Amino acid sequence: MTNETAERQSSGTEVAGRVADVLLLFAGGPQYLGVSAISRELGISKAVVHRILRSLVSREMLETDPGGYRLGPAAVALGVSALRRFNVRNAAAPVLRRLRDETGETTTLSGLVADERVYLDQFESPHEVKMTVEVGRRFPLHAGSSGKVILAFLPAERREALLARPLAALTPGTVTDVAALRGQLAETAREGVGVSLGERQADAGSVAAPLFGPDGEVHGSISVCGPRHRFTPEAVERYRVLVRDAAEEVTRNWTTQR
Repeated sequence: MTNETAERQSSGTEVAGRVADVLLLFAGGPQYLGVSAISRELGISKAVVHRILRSLVSREMLETDPGGYRLGPAAVALGVSALRRFNVRNAAAPVLRRLRDETGETTTLSGLVADERVYLDQFESPHEVKMTVEVGRRFPLHAGSSGKVILAFLPAERREALLARPLAALTPGTVTDVAALRGQLAETAREGVGVSLGERQADAGSVAAPLFGPDGEVHGSISVCGPRHRFTPEAVERYRVLVRDAAEEVTRNWTTQR
């Protein structure tokens, strides 16, 4: 190998490392980042950062809007693929199918991807009027039971960082007051289950519980969801028990898979 070839390979490795470092900043840090913040954090010039970001945006690994740069759909797809490699869908499928049959409502599986959640699977209600979800779509963690149960079990530092950001109101019922949301999350952490009535979709109700992966960390959630008028207090109390037990079963299945 000539010196020139070795130098080219070394340079290519360095560039690849910088690209990976930029993506990892988004995976573990704020939802939005700018050129200056990335340059400061990684100790590389703004010109280099700008070139990397431009390349990542062109491949949909990142996207940009007035708030700055954030993870794009291609990065989210990779995250979903990684979650699937844990075989969580296989672990959850029979439990969610049974839960659907027990409740008569749609049951869902969500995964934590960066600082949002993504629907990974669903088993639809047999009712003519029912709730269905869009698999692969991203949602903020603070809106709806599937996201809040994940948020409640994140490490405190990461949870507080998320609560420090602007909390969008997806419906008039979305809880955006941080103090009120903290109270809900504390209750969710104590009970191991969360409830939403019109927080993500105005006419929808849901009950969810967290899923913990083989590493012991929260990686997703399962839920029962349907038209809000069917989520009476009596139904919600019944679903709390069923969903919590189902989530514990999925977690056991997931962590013991070979």
